[in-house]
Amino acid sequence: MTVSQEADRVLSGTRTAYRTCPLCEAVCGLRLTLDGDRVTSVTGDPDDPFSRGYMCPKGASLGRLDEDPDRLTGPMVRDGESWRPAGWDEAFAIVARGLEGVIAAHGREALAFFYGNPTFHTMAGVLYRGPLAMALGTRNVFSASTIDQMPKHVASGLMTGDPWAVAVPDLDRTDHLLIIGANPAVSNGSLCAAPDFVGRMRRLRERGGRIVVIDPRRTRTAELADEHVFVRPGSDPALLFAMVHTLLAEDRVTIRVPVAGLDRLRELAEPFTPEAVAPFCGVEPAAIRRLARELASARTAAVYARIGTCTAEFGTLAQWLVDVLNVLAGNFDRAGGVMYAKPATAEVHKSPEPYVGGRWTSRVKGFPETLGEFPAATMVDEIAEPGPGQIKALVIVAGNPVLSIPDGGRLDEALAGLDFMVAVDPYLNETTRHADVILPPPRILQMPHYDFLISTIQVRNYSRYSPAVLPLEPGQRSEAEIMERLTLIAMGAGPEADPSGLPSQMLSMFPGLEPDQLDGDDGPDRLLDAMLRFGPYGLSLAQLREHPNGLDLGPLEPRLPEILKTPSGLVELAPEPLAEDTGRLRAAMSRPPAPMVLIGRRHLRSNNSWMHNVPRLIGGTNRCTLQIHPADVERLGLGDRARISSASGDLVVELEPTDTIMPGVVSLPHGWGHRRTGQKVAAGDAGVNVNELTGGVVDVPSGNAVFNGVPVAVEPHNLSTLEELERRLGRPGDPGPRRPPGHGDLP
Repeated sequence: MTVSQEADRVLSGTRTAYRTCPLCEAVCGLRLTLDGDRVTSVTGDPDDPFSRGYMCPKGASLGRLDEDPDRLTGPMVRDGESWRPAGWDEAFAIVARGLEGVIAAHGREALAFFYGNPTFHTMAGVLYRGPLAMALGTRNVFSASTIDQMPKHVASGLMTGDPWAVAVPDLDRTDHLLIIGANPAVSNGSLCAAPDFVGRMRRLRERGGRIVVIDPRRTRTAELADEHVFVRPGSDPALLFAMVHTLLAEDRVTIRVPVAGLDRLRELAEPFTPEAVAPFCGVEPAAIRRLARELASARTAAVYARIGTCTAEFGTLAQWLVDVLNVLAGNFDRAGGVMYAKPATAEVHKSPEPYVGGRWTSRVKGFPETLGEFPAATMVDEIAEPGPGQIKALVIVAGNPVLSIPDGGRLDEALAGLDFMVAVDPYLNETTRHADVILPPPRILQMPHYDFLISTIQVRNYSRYSPAVLPLEPGQRSEAEIMERLTLIAMGAGPEADPSGLPSQMLSMFPGLEPDQLDGDDGPDRLLDAMLRFGPYGLSLAQLREHPNGLDLGPLEPRLPEILKTPSGLVELAPEPLAEDTGRLRAAMSRPPAPMVLIGRRHLRSNNSWMHNVPRLIGGTNRCTLQIHPADVERLGLGDRARISSASGDLVVELEPTDTIMPGVVSLPHGWGHRRTGQKVAAGDAGVNVNELTGGVVDVPSGNAVFNGVPVAVEPHNLSTLEELERRLGRPGDPGPRRPPGHGDLP
């Protein structure tokens, strides 16, 4: 049967297909009904042993996202002031000339690479972004990891030696769950893959367990918990230190794992008494002691903290102290506590050596690298600041940093000055509009799917493979081929080089494996098969194909002995880089608090900026509003809209008064501000870009951007919309920033 005949067979009639949802970290199984190439319904897969039929509104909209008419279907190249379609050969040739020209003129350190969140959720994104970064030969590597999660990796690396070993709460067996700065009822879990997190919380309470949420907002998660404790944004590590102090001072410590540094930890915790931290964090000393005692007295307990704590001034300290509490209360690597998943694939992304950070520093601000990356918050500095090593060319894969990283407005201007830029992305958006070439990957349902990295943070061991539901169209390129060709071009092999050799080279890391033994027609499938065969369960891709609803591999089991890679062979309770950083926290406690601070917000029907282009995913609670306490509205004399300003910029926002947020705290969601984009639905409900308010401040040990606890001022706004545009731009009717010659508007 020819490829064309196979495509005709697949696209004829009504059929059912199964798919893992790739839109967040919950890895829910979906059952799709298709009529030809169109999805007519999406339901949760009741036979998936992990998600058991659960899905959220994002998963229900997978068909509409996949069929978005604004998605690009072929390469686009810039032609003077406008864009035009191009063939793949021409597009790759332009990329080769562009990168070669910059390398010849400025060297490889003038190149930069940014990869976004979706690369964590596609097979080719995970498998090829590393080789592409190495092929570019530059230290200017940036990613979404320093936007929301790097503190967890650094804390884990310093404590266990393995930055990729992230302990997750054993939700299905714990008796006490303490959640700090996370809203899993909306996010579906983050760095914690747990489909139907709400259902798991409900069952926890039904079996007599207790849930406590500490957060500046009374989130949906807090409403489902037994107790909610308000805390001032950014003060979480002081609160956690006071809990550590309480456990140590009251001799409520039960340590079940081999540790080093207990005496040093006791010394570091000494100044952080509940009385000392209470004015800083806004939690009464008695409440702090009770929280610590309840944690220590529970039969099993787990402390889980996420984005709200990671994206703050002391993100790494917070993530460290979370696991210090789990260790001290006897719940580290223990059923019902926090544990490590055992993925089905060989973890080839891990280094055999203990974690070491700061091997080199960024050119402009001297930020140390972490896991081979610089902070995304300083990418704009490296582009805008003249001098040797200035970034002149950017390769960007599945990212929209103009909306997702700090100083978005400044980055928007800086990107316009690049000599060359290529983007792998399905959309013309606020970032890719600056590119010289856009290479769109196929539709979601045209790509196979396996969650390599998400399987390392699952609350139950599980494996599922999703073959492509729809075939590629004639002349279309797979995501793998796009990434392979970019890698070869970056290596200097030229746009005509045969990409099939790259997967073969990658297979060489599996000694003794004969290529003809492997399943699959392309690189990602064959690499997956090899990783499964070398994995701890000895599975194969053929076995996963035989179980399209997924394989249950059992509950989490203790794994610490195989995880530990510290030089001491022990869990380090007081790593010196973090011990040194506690001085910065003590200094912050003596500063006068800012009268008003900004925090972010998650929405159930949103995750990234590209999800705002589907009508059913916007509106309702998914709105770009500034949540503010009614007392602050009255105190400041505000109306329906207000001006919010920071050291980095100012915005005019629609207010949403609510008593679910602390006085003195305001909240804006991320991913909005669709001012100049080819996404028509998103442009019609643009919102504002919160990252015009966030500057280049980072958490020192990890380089993670600081989005929470940003000092702001909020004041009345009385200008009309037209007057506001004229004030901001100096001319009416243009909602976007001015651009230099050669960067035309979108079609």
